[in-house]
Amino acid sequence: MEKLKLANLYRSELIPVSGKLVERYNKCLVKLGFTKTKLKTFHIDGIGWSPEVAEEKEDASYLNNGEANPHGIIISPLQKGKPVYLPFHTFDRDMMKYIFKIHGVKIKDITRDSAICLDFDQGIDAFYEPLDVLKYNEITIKFHLIDNLDKIKEEQLQLVEEFNRDNNFISETMHQKLLDSAKTYGDLRDRDLELQEVQYTTDSFYTRAFGGVYILRDFIVPIVIFEDEEWHKEAIKDTTHDVLIYHIQQPELMDKLSSHSIISYDLEASVKTKRYDRIKKFEMFLHLKKPKHPIQEILDNPILFKSYLNKLDIKSRKKIMSVERYLEKIETSNEFKIADIVDPKLFQSLHQPHSSLEPKHQDLIWKLLINIAPKDVLYWYWYDKPDFYDSFSTWDDSFKDWVVETISNNI
Repeated sequence: MEKLKLANLYRSELIPVSGKLVERYNKCLVKLGFTKTKLKTFHIDGIGWSPEVAEEKEDASYLNNGEANPHGIIISPLQKGKPVYLPFHTFDRDMMKYIFKIHGVKIKDITRDSAICLDFDQGIDAFYEPLDVLKYNEITIKFHLIDNLDKIKEEQLQLVEEFNRDNNFISETMHQKLLDSAKTYGDLRDRDLELQEVQYTTDSFYTRAFGGVYILRDFIVPIVIFEDEEWHKEAIKDTTHDVLIYHIQQPELMDKLSSHSIISYDLEASVKTKRYDRIKKFEMFLHLKKPKHPIQEILDNPILFKSYLNKLDIKSRKKIMSVERYLEKIETSNEFKIADIVDPKLFQSLHQPHSSLEPKHQDLIWKLLINIAPKDVLYWYWYDKPDFYDSFSTWDDSFKDWVVETISNNI
């Protein structure tokens, strides 16, 4: 990942955690039912997730109490607006933005000497069946302060009230109680430590539960799309929900999304775009075997690209150039069908969210399309960083250079 790090493309906005913040972070972990980290320094993202702690615990979802109970940690106001690098749901970052919008001022004050544990409660204790994800609707975001600071404030106010009662002001015991509390927690009497619960309403989204599931509920009929084949087989046994259920690699899925005006394509327009150029070059990379030139040079140099294209077997050549071949053929005859000439995965990769969709739904559909046919390295990086990082680590070094340059030039 060094190439990505040098280009500031790999978790570049993480917040460093050390000293007292580590202690507060650990108190949150314990309060949420997890074990402390032994690390003295690490980094966190906008929701409080740390790649180093995840590696230490050998659990990327270490902030979850089961798939139905995700949590977050706020130990710094610097988390406002920061990315969520491994979201459990596609709406996680929006929830964090909403939290800081409602309670930003209080969070800044509280995190001066405390930390906030987040409980994202959707009213589900645990998942039992794959279609339980349909229960996601209203999420109640609850806030819990470490050391029960809000309750300590109430105790201090009661102590002051008791101190002012009768002749208690001369009591040495009373004096000591006040001093001990102030020394331990500071003067909390005028601090606003009350964080009201926040309601967040979901619509269509993606969740990593059950191996990855898309829930498209804002269309003609709700559509549930599973990434995991076994969970898909389990889900289709359900007869109680009026939903359409697909596996992400079912060919029928693309047809259904098109008929519902969720996705669309325009091959003639697509071939003139940078996106098509990226997709074609990625396809070329997949077919290069022991090239004598650096892959980056082959992809960037039109003469070398043609040279290596012509060295490939005829089947590979037809696949890489299938879109352009199809468009050439239909200029002379409309008898040709896309499925007869264009590679299926290449065709899928050239779809896009329907222009009628809201921006937030377009982002979700882009992620879905990238998961169906991951061929555009830029959109892959934008819409599914974890999967992109996993694939990036397996690529040829020269191709990595091309990928880094391609992404950097388009951000």
